Formats: sequence, structure tokens, C-alpha cells
Amino acid sequence: MPAIDVRDVSVHYRVPHERIRTFKEFAIKWIRGRVEYHTVRALSDVTVRVEPGEVVAIIGRNGAGKSTLLKVISRVLRPTRGTAQTVGRVAPLLELGAGFDVELTGRENIFLNGALLGRTHREMRERVDRIVEFAELEDAIDAPLRTYSTGMTARLGFAIATDVEPDILLIDEVLAVGDLGFQEKCHERVSAFRNQGATMVLVSHSPATVEALCSRVIWLDHGRVVADGPTATVLPAFVASAKGHAPPPEDGAGRDRTTTSPQGVAAREAS
Repeated sequence: MPAIDVRDVSVHYRVPHERIRTFKEFAIKWIRGRVEYHTVRALSDVTVRVEPGEVVAIIGRNGAGKSTLLKVISRVLRPTRGTAQTVGRVAPLLELGAGFDVELTGRENIFLNGALLGRTHREMRERVDRIVEFAELEDAIDAPLRTYSTGMTARLGFAIATDVEPDILLIDEVLAVGDLGFQEKCHERVSAFRNQGATMVLVSHSPATVEALCSRVIWLDHGRVVADGPTATVLPAFVASAKGHAPPPEDGAGRDRTTTSPQGVAAREAS
């Protein structure tokens, strides 16, 4: 059984043709029947299967649908059509600190964020000291979050979200938080999850990060999967396309669903 099974997923948004600046303006236009919409297709008929233990990158240009796909997998976003299923505990690193309250202290936000992630107060009491230590916020943890810098808030969010033993780790461009020393700690923690056999799906604009962590790459373009295969094959093709040296393949063309991780190969042979 795959750890992640996304089948024929589409996500469509209705967006007004013209920019409406206030809710009052929108309400007036809506009552008069003057709001005209167009449909934005963030994802179209995406099918992705990730086996337990695979480390997969999702790449593509801005607006390709990468973050939307992660939100569908993590159940933050309901697809317009299709299904997305996961097996095991999911740790989504999407928008660090999204559930924080700036008027509460860092310590209070640890318990608040833990509750949002489904953890009990007792569990968070056992975790709080190591979260504070990892985030390097010992001197500021009892200050209101509004006094934190953006980097401090991101460090706290990363420390809370990764203080778990996940079966599936979803990462959306959050490995560049803090200074270089803290970034190294982030990479070490993510690498430890990989070595423990966690399934990982990573969205990144960094070819070096993708090459270092991922055995397989899924390339999205305009909401569709245009290539899916080993990092050594798909990543150079994407980089060449991004530099204008080659166009992206046609929808699904050249797609290689061969899984290169030992866990994925074993799962396929058993199925």
C-alpha cells in the first residue's frame, strides 16, 4: 500500500475578473449581479503515488501548483475532483507559525500550536524544553511573539512541527529559516527523518537541496505532471527548461514512474 496515493486530483478556483478592493464593493457588485469570474486551474488530473520510505521532490516554476498539491496531500485543501489518501502520521511543514498568536509568549504558543497539531497538554509539557533548545530561543521564550523577528518565529515553528516521529513529512520551502547554522540543523533533522525511513515530499526551488535529499522528482507545469522519475533524469531537464535551453515535455511525456529507493522498489515487487 502506498504511503501517499493521489488520484486524478484537480483544484479549480473561481476568481473575479476585476480586482475588488473591499468586501462592501464586492457585496454591492454581487447583489447587482455584476461580479464576473474566470476559473483558475491550480491542478488538473494529477495522479501521484509515493511508496513508504521514498524521498520525493516536487519541482516547477512559480504557480505550477506545487504548494497546492502539498496542501491537498496534507488535507489542508479539499480538491475539486479526485482523491488523496495517506497512511500514517503526517507532519506538514507548510507555513511555519501560521497558527501562532502574536500576543501570547513563545512558550504559550508552543502549547497552542501543539493543540492545533492534535497533541495533548501533557505531551507538550514533555516536549517544551527540547523545542526551546532546538529553536535557540532560551532568552526570549517568555516574551510576546510580537517582539520576535521573522526568523525567530520561523525557528520556533520549525522546532514545534518537527518534534515528532512522522511517518510522512511534507516540506514546503522551509529549510532556509534562520541563519546558516540553524539551516544546517534543519537539514540534519530532515536527514535523520529520511534515515529512519520516513516518507518525505519536498517542495524546493534549490536544485542542490533536491539532489542531496531526493531520489525521485515530480515536475509540475501549469498544474499538470509533465515528468516523474529519478532525480538524475528529471532535475537536469527541469533546470535546462528553466534556463530556456529546452521546453518542458508535453503533458505526461517522458514520464518515468520507476522508483529508485530500495523501499519503493521492494513495495512495487511485492504488489
